[in-house]
Amino acid sequence: MKESYTDFIRSLDTHSPISPEFRIRTLSGAALSLFTLLLAALLIRSEYAYNFSTTTLNHVHVMPQSPDGLEVEFDVTFPHIPCALLAVDANDPTGQSQSFHIDRTHRVWKHRLDGEGRPIGKKSRFELGGTMIQQTQWKAKVEEKILSRKEEGEEADDEQDCGSCYGAGQEGECCNTCDDVKRAYRRKSWHIKDLMEIVQCRHVVRAEAEQNEGCNIHGFVALGTGGGNLHFAPDRQWEKEGDTKKNSMGSLFSSSGFIDFSSIMEMFNEQFEQFNVSHTVNKLVFGQYMSPEVRNSLIITSQLDGVIRTVEDGYGMFQYYLQVVPTVFRFLNGTTIETFQYSVTEHTRHVEPGSNRGLPGVFFFYEVSALHVEFEEYRRGWTHFFTGVCAAVGGAFTVMGMLDRLFFDWRGGAGRGSLGL
Repeated sequence: MKESYTDFIRSLDTHSPISPEFRIRTLSGAALSLFTLLLAALLIRSEYAYNFSTTTLNHVHVMPQSPDGLEVEFDVTFPHIPCALLAVDANDPTGQSQSFHIDRTHRVWKHRLDGEGRPIGKKSRFELGGTMIQQTQWKAKVEEKILSRKEEGEEADDEQDCGSCYGAGQEGECCNTCDDVKRAYRRKSWHIKDLMEIVQCRHVVRAEAEQNEGCNIHGFVALGTGGGNLHFAPDRQWEKEGDTKKNSMGSLFSSSGFIDFSSIMEMFNEQFEQFNVSHTVNKLVFGQYMSPEVRNSLIITSQLDGVIRTVEDGYGMFQYYLQVVPTVFRFLNGTTIETFQYSVTEHTRHVEPGSNRGLPGVFFFYEVSALHVEFEEYRRGWTHFFTGVCAAVGGAFTVMGMLDRLFFDWRGGAGRGSLGL
């Protein structure tokens, strides 16, 4: 009974060996055997590279809810508009002004440029080459910058770590520049009585001293995810905000009670003043700050970076319509990066004075897409590797065996042999 079970198990053997005395070994069989071994080694290597290399899977799905906030980093150069006249602001879809959420990490800077495009003066001590870096690095860099300036004997300025908004700011908001204070007051529809009472505005340079100059404006701000626009526009009233000598549109009557024709002429000239809004978009990115190395490794491109647009007259309006898509990168080590990508279409308009078609400026209209793109790193692993090796190597040996038999059959069976493996 025991022998019958053993015989039954032996009958299941599908790999019964062939006795060496029945094998005929030939040179052609040896050549095919060596070629098969080389081919098997090559296939094993390719399977290893295929199954253990990192690939990226992408998914597109509808977001269940909007992101908490939209951080924007921008760097735009206007070669023909003085910094004193250049205002930057943001509106929501209803046209209401929205906050930049200026704080210790979100800031906006303006730099004067001469006629050749060279910077005038020194940069802010909080401006550290890149707009945003890690908090610990930020503090260390600030301390280092302050120390170096003290060693150089430079006089202290009015710049603060987190300046006061004089009651016009939101909770936790900082007003570090004169423009920040003006923007906060405009959002509240408040009026600045005297600009000289504002510490951040005491050393502001007037437009008269910036003739034939340009301006570079850049920063890192936080906007709402409900859509809206970020715009840059020249504005004489922006400079006059809080100026007791040149306040608003000025008084139409002199101190003697008669009509002041000079004020009327000034108002008329301002309505028809030309501003050349030719510009260069050096950078426009959405999402948390990432170093250029990280962005390049993720192949994240910004379509508007390096874009140059020019206008011949002073009545141009540039409009960029951005579709912002939330994007998530998930890596094998568990790291997750949340950022944004965008597509853009642009339109240029010629706005004649009095046409009610708008004013010269550069407008970035943005809308956050309901679609969410997710990129996930993926590696197949050992299971797929062994499966692929068995299929590839087994197939190679089978095909080479078939070729060996066909070759010997073609030779008429003389010196008949088989693949001796």
